Amino acid sequence: QVQLVESGGGLVQPGGSLRLSCAASGSSFSLYTMGWYRQAPGKQRELVARIITGGSTNYADSVKGRFTISRDNAKNTVYLQMNSLQPEDTAVYYCRARWPLKDYDYWGQGTQVTVSS
Repeated sequence: QVQLVESGGGLVQPGGSLRLSCAASGSSFSLYTMGWYRQAPGKQRELVARIITGGSTNYADSVKGRFTISRDNAKNTVYLQMNSLQPEDTAVYYCRARWPLKDYDYWGQGTQVTVSS
Protein backbone atom coordinates (compact mmCIF):
# COMPACT_ATOMS: atom_id res chain seq x y z
CA GLN A 1 0.00 0.00 0.00
CA VAL A 2 1.26 3.46 -0.94
CA GLN A 3 -0.06 6.73 0.40
CA LEU A 4 0.56 9.91 -1.55
CA VAL A 5 0.44 13.39 -0.04
CA GLU A 6 0.64 16.42 -2.31
CA SER A 7 1.66 19.88 -1.20
CA GLY A 8 2.72 23.19 -2.68
CA GLY A 9 -0.49 24.37 -4.31
CA GLY A 10 -1.89 27.83 -3.87
CA LEU A 11 -2.81 31.11 -5.53
CA VAL A 12 -0.33 32.64 -7.96
CA GLN A 13 -0.47 35.47 -10.47
CA PRO A 14 -0.19 34.80 -14.22
CA GLY A 15 3.45 34.36 -15.16
CA GLY A 16 4.34 33.11 -11.71
CA SER A 17 5.76 29.80 -10.52
CA LEU A 18 4.89 27.05 -8.09
CA ARG A 19 6.53 23.78 -7.14
CA LEU A 20 4.32 20.87 -6.21
CA SER A 21 5.60 17.98 -4.13
CA CYS A 22 4.21 14.50 -3.68
CA ALA A 23 5.56 12.45 -0.80
CA ALA A 24 5.00 8.71 -0.94
CA SER A 25 4.91 6.27 1.93
CA GLY A 26 5.68 2.62 1.58
CA SER A 27 8.50 0.78 -0.10
CA SER A 28 9.78 0.35 -3.64
CA PHE A 29 9.11 3.96 -4.62
CA SER A 30 11.79 3.81 -7.30
CA LEU A 31 9.87 1.07 -9.11
CA TYR A 32 6.75 3.17 -9.62
CA THR A 33 5.90 5.32 -12.58
CA MET A 34 4.92 8.65 -11.06
CA GLY A 35 2.61 11.15 -12.68
CA TRP A 36 0.94 14.47 -12.15
CA TYR A 37 -2.62 14.91 -13.39
CA ARG A 38 -5.01 17.82 -13.14
CA GLN A 39 -8.73 18.36 -13.25
CA ALA A 40 -10.34 21.72 -13.89
CA PRO A 41 -14.00 22.37 -13.03
CA GLY A 42 -16.28 20.73 -15.57
CA LYS A 43 -13.41 18.95 -17.32
CA GLN A 44 -11.97 15.46 -17.30
CA ARG A 45 -8.83 14.66 -15.41
CA GLU A 46 -5.83 14.86 -17.72
CA LEU A 47 -2.19 13.84 -17.64
CA VAL A 48 0.19 16.73 -17.07
CA ALA A 49 3.54 14.95 -16.78
CA ARG A 50 4.93 11.50 -16.08
CA ILE A 51 8.30 10.13 -15.06
CA ILE A 52 9.17 6.44 -15.30
CA THR A 53 11.56 4.43 -13.18
CA GLY A 54 14.51 5.10 -15.47
CA GLY A 55 13.92 8.84 -15.37
CA SER A 56 12.40 9.35 -18.80
CA THR A 57 9.64 11.92 -18.88
CA ASN A 58 6.74 12.95 -21.02
CA TYR A 59 4.47 16.00 -20.89
CA ALA A 60 1.16 17.22 -22.12
CA ASP A 61 1.63 19.54 -25.09
CA SER A 62 0.02 22.38 -23.14
CA VAL A 63 2.78 22.40 -20.50
CA LYS A 64 5.89 21.51 -22.52
CA GLY A 65 8.65 24.01 -21.92
CA ARG A 66 6.95 25.39 -18.81
CA PHE A 67 6.62 22.45 -16.42
CA THR A 68 9.30 20.02 -15.25
CA ILE A 69 8.72 16.76 -13.44
CA SER A 70 11.46 15.20 -11.35
CA ARG A 71 11.86 12.57 -8.66
CA ASP A 72 14.09 11.99 -5.67
CA ASN A 73 14.00 8.28 -4.92
CA ALA A 74 16.00 8.75 -1.72
CA LYS A 75 13.21 10.99 -0.39
CA ASN A 76 10.31 9.05 -1.96
CA THR A 77 9.17 12.30 -3.52
CA VAL A 78 8.16 13.52 -6.96
CA TYR A 79 8.06 17.19 -7.89
CA LEU A 80 6.37 19.34 -10.48
CA GLN A 81 8.04 22.67 -11.14
CA MET A 82 5.53 24.94 -12.85
CA ASN A 83 6.73 28.14 -14.50
CA SER A 84 4.97 30.77 -16.60
CA LEU A 85 1.65 29.78 -15.11
CA GLN A 86 -1.49 30.83 -16.93
CA PRO A 87 -5.14 31.00 -15.84
CA GLU A 88 -5.85 27.87 -17.87
CA ASP A 89 -3.50 25.96 -15.55
CA THR A 90 -6.00 26.44 -12.74
CA ALA A 91 -7.06 23.00 -11.52
CA VAL A 92 -6.76 20.47 -8.75
CA TYR A 93 -3.46 18.67 -9.27
CA TYR A 94 -3.19 15.00 -8.36
CA CYS A 95 -0.22 12.74 -7.88
CA ARG A 96 -0.41 9.16 -9.14
CA ALA A 97 1.80 6.12 -8.55
CA ARG A 98 1.55 3.14 -10.87
CA TRP A 99 3.30 -0.21 -11.01
CA PRO A 100 1.59 -1.89 -13.95
CA LEU A 101 3.27 -5.30 -13.60
CA LYS A 102 1.73 -5.63 -10.15
CA ASP A 103 -1.48 -3.78 -11.02
CA TYR A 104 -0.75 -1.18 -8.34
CA ASP A 105 -2.38 2.20 -8.86
CA TYR A 106 -2.59 4.91 -6.19
CA TRP A 107 -3.77 8.53 -6.14
CA GLY A 108 -3.20 11.41 -3.80
CA GLN A 109 -5.94 13.65 -2.47
CA GLY A 110 -5.07 16.57 -4.72
CA THR A 111 -3.84 20.13 -4.23
CA GLN A 112 -5.51 23.23 -5.64
CA VAL A 113 -3.60 25.51 -7.99
CA THR A 114 -5.27 28.81 -8.87
CA VAL A 115 -3.72 31.22 -11.35
CA SER A 116 -5.39 34.60 -11.18
CA SER A 117 -4.59 38.27 -10.95
